[in-house]
Amino acid sequence: MDTFVLLAQGLAGAMEPMNLLYALIGVTIGTAVGVLPGIGPALTVALLLPVTYRLDPGGSLIMFAGIYYGGMYGGSTTSILLNTPGESASIITALEGNKMARAGRGGPALATAAIGSFVAGLLATLALAFVAPWVVRFALSLGPADYFALMVLAFVTVSAALGDSALRGLTALFIGLALATVGIDLQTGQARMTFGIPDLLDGIEVTTLAVALFAVGETLKMAASPSAGAEKIEAVKGSVWMSREDWKRSWKPWLRGTLIGFPIGSMPAGGADVASFLSYSAERSFARHPEEFGNGAIEGVAGPEAANNASAAGTLVPLLTLGLPTTATAAIILAAFQQFGLQPGPLLFANNAELVWSLIASLLVANLMLIVLNLPMIGLWVRLLTIPRHWLYAGILSFATLGTIGANPSVFELGLLLAFGLLGYGLRRFDYPIAPVVVGLILGPLAEQQLRRALAIAQGDPVILVSSPVALVLYGIAIVAVLVPLILRLRGRGKVLAQLASDED
Repeated sequence: MDTFVLLAQGLAGAMEPMNLLYALIGVTIGTAVGVLPGIGPALTVALLLPVTYRLDPGGSLIMFAGIYYGGMYGGSTTSILLNTPGESASIITALEGNKMARAGRGGPALATAAIGSFVAGLLATLALAFVAPWVVRFALSLGPADYFALMVLAFVTVSAALGDSALRGLTALFIGLALATVGIDLQTGQARMTFGIPDLLDGIEVTTLAVALFAVGETLKMAASPSAGAEKIEAVKGSVWMSREDWKRSWKPWLRGTLIGFPIGSMPAGGADVASFLSYSAERSFARHPEEFGNGAIEGVAGPEAANNASAAGTLVPLLTLGLPTTATAAIILAAFQQFGLQPGPLLFANNAELVWSLIASLLVANLMLIVLNLPMIGLWVRLLTIPRHWLYAGILSFATLGTIGANPSVFELGLLLAFGLLGYGLRRFDYPIAPVVVGLILGPLAEQQLRRALAIAQGDPVILVSSPVALVLYGIAIVAVLVPLILRLRGRGKVLAQLASDED
């Protein structure tokens, strides 16, 4: 009953005119960046971090969450009409959606994607509202050693889940942890890793690092890449609306996608990519016409799109309740919280309850805005695909530079922006994931603080780190999170080698 009361209070806050405006801006920008291939919600939120530095925290966070939801919506448009996913989570949508568009059924494909996203987003946001208080109660019982184990789990899962190699992910993580040591040690007051530079005494700004790695690094990568040829956009023929048969074949995949996506998004090693793949596999298993898969089955669009939107809401469960980011966008949103002096976790619900529940309720409002924005304005979103890529990235680079100057008018900060931008390009060039670097910088000081507290309580005895059942379980999950992707990759590689050997024979 308390959850209903808190959600109603949050809804009253979300319906304030300024918060509605922030939500509208967020979902509009999010849909646009979801449509544009190569520009995801993580890059966009990183770009807006310095711009929102002096704005209202609640409104800014509502806008960032709207961008996250909108990015999941928008990614389906390019997957269906262009066969180029705007977001990695929309890769599966392209398999069946583009075949439908080529067969003249692009309208129903876009409709089932939009309505499925709405249904899943609505149900998953309500699930977030009811699950979060339970997770908070659990988190309040954790001690310093348990929190340190939780941080280790966050480090390992983000490093192992993002990218193609756990080793590369962990290397990127240690770059972030090394950057986290720069500045004044809060316990001893000693300067660390500053090399006599006064500007480094306050440490590395998360905002500067995020903007540099995501925006500047991506721009440099695009500038260094050969320009791709023009891609054919499938026109939307006939009505955008769905037939009775389409509705009949879509509503069960929407619900199944929601049931798969929300818990997968809540898991440390989950994410929208995993959820959409699992949903597609489930729909093939349940399909009455399995022969249609690969030729434009509407279930193959409805299920995965519902799953990746439900996963976005699921991702906010560990982020808000434990301060645990499980995706690149969640890591940047965590940086946004810290920019406003807020630390996600159980105390956030106690100390900033009004803000948290307004944020959760605003997701319901944003979801309604997205269904209104997406279907009637398909033509506008498709026009965005005609923007020349070099204009787009030149604008991103200019915006990143101006935002950094606005937040911290310093020549040294601009130098860091360029240096970290080159680091971001280098990481992309050699296929190292970006998100673990940001996670290392954000969570590194928190992990160090909890480690020191635990050792102080035990008078220096390291056994305390593994003396708690909760800590042991978390360490066990962390080990599984490293080993499972490794085993799956080795099995996949073994199957490929076996196939090549049989082909040679």
